[in-house]
Amino acid sequence: MLSPQYTILYVADPAASARLYAGLLGAEAMEVMPTFSLFALENGRMLGLWARDSVRPDGDLEGSANELAFRVTDTAQVDALHADWRARGLAILQAPVTLDFGYTFTAADPDGHRLRVFARSE
Repeated sequence: MLSPQYTILYVADPAASARLYAGLLGAEAMEVMPTFSLFALENGRMLGLWARDSVRPDGDLEGSANELAFRVTDTAQVDALHADWRARGLAILQAPVTLDFGYTFTAADPDGHRLRVFARSE
C-alpha cells in the first residue's frame, strides 16, 4: 500500500509560518530554505511549508483546502491547547465543542489552513 508521508501547506511567508509551527509543534524545522521549511514529526511523517508564489506547477491554488488534525488523549488537553493557541493569536474558528467523534476545537493559521485538536469519545 502506498502511504503519504509528507503534508505540504502552501503559505504566504515560509519563515513566519515556520516560527508559528515551531511553537505549535514544540520542534524546530529540520530544513529551512527561502521558499520552503520542513518539520520531521514524531510519527515519521513530514510537514512542509512551501511559499505559495513558488509552487510549481503554478495555477489556481485558492481552491486548496487543508486541515491538520492533532489527536490528544483527553478533554483537558483540548482545553489547554485552545487557551494556548488563542493566546498565540490564532483565529479560533470553533470553540471547544463535543461532536460525534469527540471533543474538539478548530483554529486557523495565518494562511487559512484549519488546525483541529480533538480527543476521541470513548
